Amino acid sequence: MDLNTIDTLVRPCARAEVPGWRRGDAVLAGGTWLFSEPQPDLCRLIDLAGLGWAPHAITEAGLSLSATCTVAALERLDLPAAWTAAPIVAQCCRALLGSFKVRNAATVGGNLCLALPAGPMIALCVALDGDCLIWGPDGGERRLPARDLVRGPQETTLRPGEILRSIDLPAAALMRRGGFRRLSLSPNGRSGALVIGMRDRQGALVLTVTASTRRPVRLAFTACPAADELRGTIARTIPDDLWYNDVHGTPDWRRHVTLLLAEEIRAELFGSPTA
Repeated sequence: MDLNTIDTLVRPCARAEVPGWRRGDAVLAGGTWLFSEPQPDLCRLIDLAGLGWAPHAITEAGLSLSATCTVAALERLDLPAAWTAAPIVAQCCRALLGSFKVRNAATVGGNLCLALPAGPMIALCVALDGDCLIWGPDGGERRLPARDLVRGPQETTLRPGEILRSIDLPAAALMRRGGFRRLSLSPNGRSGALVIGMRDRQGALVLTVTASTRRPVRLAFTACPAADELRGTIARTIPDDLWYNDVHGTPDWRRHVTLLLAEEIRAELFGSPTA
């Protein structure tokens, strides 16, 4: 879609060239959502592509993703065999609603910063203990856990002029055993509920709930919870007003299927269900 209110396109090649923030600005990463509908409040785009960030890096510390790494590039990565959570990466990439054209343009950072409940990169980065590096408009930077980035639908904790630079996924998280479940109202529909479970070697479990809730929710257990404990913890942790409501699912349906998916993951990661 043409954005007929845009009068300036800035493509900095270095951080020093990133312009000062002003009303009507938007950061352009992949642009798959930005160009999908009118943006009447925008007049200038700041295109990050010219900064030339390497899309990803695999090190002993873990996996580092630039904000401009595309979902397709992430899905194609050949990750170390020791990273038993690697299948979760590919599953989250495939959970992005869109054609191969969309996945080849959509970026990890864009999906995070758009902050839609169904954003699969949000689920991935929160479940794998992602750590975000954020550039400030004054030349400084700060770090923020990915779980604290999204406040609600299209609302983040980024301050005016801040830019998400990269996300680091630690090797310790990538070496956990993972379980993934996703459900939508139609076979190729937007995620109505997405639940990821990560079990470490000591038997601790962390469940990450997205898509069915307005923001990511993490539930931690020191050992395998009983079925009723799992249901009770979800009920206590996610209040009624946190369940998301739109054309892709009602709050009651999202709550119901989230409980089912969470129980499936518990059974997968710990063997036979426990009453």
